[in-house]
Amino acid sequence: MMQIITNNNQYIHLEIADAFLKRFLGLMGRKELPMGHGLLLAPCSSIHMMFMRFPLDVVYIDKSYTILKVVKNLQPWTGFSLCLSRQCWGVIELPAGSADKYDLQVGTQLKTSS
Repeated sequence: MMQIITNNNQYIHLEIADAFLKRFLGLMGRKELPMGHGLLLAPCSSIHMMFMRFPLDVVYIDKSYTILKVVKNLQPWTGFSLCLSRQCWGVIELPAGSADKYDLQVGTQLKTSS
């Protein structure tokens, strides 16, 4: 578990999926993800929404946690997203609405805290 600190000094608690099986399973099968929580998939540059039950905001980051791309309100079962940037290192999956709530924008460098 780790935390990221947004530009507006709010904390988001992240689970870390850094092994194949954890990345493969991701959030599949969960009924919800509380606001203020997310999942960091790394290394990763694309996600699918098969077997998901709720929409997500998806944030693509490089190794310095700089935001490369933000996808809002990706829908369950029908969504797929990828980042074509060669710098892409990871994906942060968050509850839909998080990108606006935490002011997550391309170019923002997130701070990390353990």
